[in-house]
Amino acid sequence: MGKLPDQKFTTLSTNFLVFMTADVLSLHDTVKFILWKPYCCLAKGKTDSDCVPNKIPDDDPVHRFSDVRCLNMTRPESFQSIGCIKNGTVPERIISATPTFDLSPVYSSSSKLLSEKGRLFKGGLLKYEVEEGRIWPPSVKTGLGVCFLNQRPQEGRCHDTPEDGANSLAGVNLMTIWLWRQHNFIATALSKINPCWNDDRLFYTARDINIAIVMQIFYYELLPALFGYENLLKDGVLSYTNGFRDSYNENLIPQISLEFPFVLRWFHTTQEGDMKLFDTQGHYLRKVPIVNLTQRTGFFGVDDNIDYVTQGNFRQGTAKADYIVDPDVVNIGLGPLQRATDILTNDLAKNRLFGFPPYIKYRELCFKQSFKTFDDLLQAIDPERAELLRQVYENIEDIDLIAGIWLEKLIPGGHVPPTLYCVVVEQLLRVITSDRHWYERPNRPNAFTYEQLLEIRKATVARLLCDVGDKVTHIQRRAFYRITNKNPLYSCKSIESVNLWAWKDPKCNGPQFGPLYGPANLFHN
Repeated sequence: MGKLPDQKFTTLSTNFLVFMTADVLSLHDTVKFILWKPYCCLAKGKTDSDCVPNKIPDDDPVHRFSDVRCLNMTRPESFQSIGCIKNGTVPERIISATPTFDLSPVYSSSSKLLSEKGRLFKGGLLKYEVEEGRIWPPSVKTGLGVCFLNQRPQEGRCHDTPEDGANSLAGVNLMTIWLWRQHNFIATALSKINPCWNDDRLFYTARDINIAIVMQIFYYELLPALFGYENLLKDGVLSYTNGFRDSYNENLIPQISLEFPFVLRWFHTTQEGDMKLFDTQGHYLRKVPIVNLTQRTGFFGVDDNIDYVTQGNFRQGTAKADYIVDPDVVNIGLGPLQRATDILTNDLAKNRLFGFPPYIKYRELCFKQSFKTFDDLLQAIDPERAELLRQVYENIEDIDLIAGIWLEKLIPGGHVPPTLYCVVVEQLLRVITSDRHWYERPNRPNAFTYEQLLEIRKATVARLLCDVGDKVTHIQRRAFYRITNKNPLYSCKSIESVNLWAWKDPKCNGPQFGPLYGPANLFHN
């Protein structure tokens, strides 16, 4: 029942993808129905136009054994809902994040918040704390912050970073910690290599490198694993060479489609319900329900949990993509923050609130296929699942986008549904083409040199965890894939790294390249 572990991918792949989605979204819609309007199933909710609760039938296979008959939910915030655009038009969702991949959970979309809460203004560093030898982002000094599930008094840590989203989902939280550290790892190395650089130059160069490393891992390591390398190469998402490429179009507006983050919610079907903890020798220790770790940063700061969770990220498999969802995800998706939350029911309801066209319209747009009858669905969906749609929907034109994607056969050479692939690839190409600062461009402001870009190409998620993961000394080279005989553990000493000496400024007097000044030594000494 949704508990089969995948034999190919690690939970690190899920957490990385969740972070990348958070980079272009904002949390206010979730906060809205958790904190601002938790009453939509009560009498008060009947008079609040923002409330759109999901009713549970008496014969629900889970809740027929409980007294829960309603799931709290609110409308997504849109420019229509706040009165900026008249109703009756296609919803335009309000997003506070920037419409490009720029690590906004770390650096924020607000320069003011970054200055106030992020930057140390010394050595190009982000503010940080050291506790029991571990480096952390700064924490709140009084109260809980937004870490509502911290088990006080033991669990006291809560990030006081420019974006509260750093304390949200466990995957976003972990990635923020690692990338916060990586920024300081890079800035520290650059300050040793170029002692004449001031704080601003160190900070902005370190940020540029940090973003580029994550983009390299995302586009050239994670996405090929999930979507298929040959598929992405053919469709222009990946470059055929290691050198520069420049497809920038100044007339193309940087924009995230409504569909892009929405269809990625299909990956809820591969979300493992438990976060498994392992020691450094790979021995399984225990598991914690993933839904109990939302807004619970304090958990990672006690009992060496972050050590064990980090090990689990590259040892534990994701849930298998078998059209079945982990019970916790669909029944208690937000843990103690809500009495009951069915994330997939919420996804289906949001599909309609966003006003997306029917599933078959996307098939026509993406693949020039015209589905007129339920039998036509067999081109994309297995017969037994197409029959389920026939039982639920009266007309083929009623099928919701997400419902069709849930049931599609996976693409050849990849591990995702084809309509999801289509929507995501369109967005990935738009990002490359509309982002003036895209790291592969030779003509962008403060562009990398050819030698620097070649160093960025060496970035891997394995090296990332070797550099900033707690007590990671051995890891498989392809860490989005599970450990096997063909993908064994290696010492971090043998995992290739980005050589920051490519950023040596000849105008600076300073150390010359040598083994003493390898990046790891620069950071830890």
